[in-house]
Amino acid sequence: MKLKAQIMDEQAMRRALMRISHEIAEKNKGVENIRLVGILRRGDPIAKLIQANIELIEDFTVPCGCIDIGFYRDDLTSLSENPLVRSAQLPFDVNDKDIVLVDDVIFTGRTARAAIEAVIRCGRPRTIQLAVLIDRGHRELPIRADYVGKNLPTSRSELIEVRLPEYDGETGVFLMDLTSDS
Repeated sequence: MKLKAQIMDEQAMRRALMRISHEIAEKNKGVENIRLVGILRRGDPIAKLIQANIELIEDFTVPCGCIDIGFYRDDLTSLSENPLVRSAQLPFDVNDKDIVLVDDVIFTGRTARAAIEAVIRCGRPRTIQLAVLIDRGHRELPIRADYVGKNLPTSRSELIEVRLPEYDGETGVFLMDLTSDS
């Protein structure tokens, strides 16, 4: 895998996430009914950044949780013969709330579909919205993000890497070439 380009640096990511935070507050006419749900793995720290931004903007702390969608994937049996099954749990009630799922990249839409299913297993939200840092296209399901930091059309031979300090020791969005051997 070879680095093709840096798409966003830390400052550009911060600006995109601040814009998304403003859009969430504006679209929902306030944030009192919002609940943020980060999709593990990188959606979780991004959701926490959006939570902090909304607190600065609205002077209100939006509850934030995370969800592991592993059990809800439609390719579960192809990943393992004996997959580890965990039920979805969130630290708040989702009933009649506006849930904003947060992820780093939307690609085929299958992760978002699994996250929607996991949230619905927790209750009946009023709405489920989707916020992503990067939309790279190539949807296989009729799912679209409500809030997008950057649209970045890619080829299938490319990969988007969102790097966060929690996992990678740096912050940025990088376009990688999968066809390169070096």
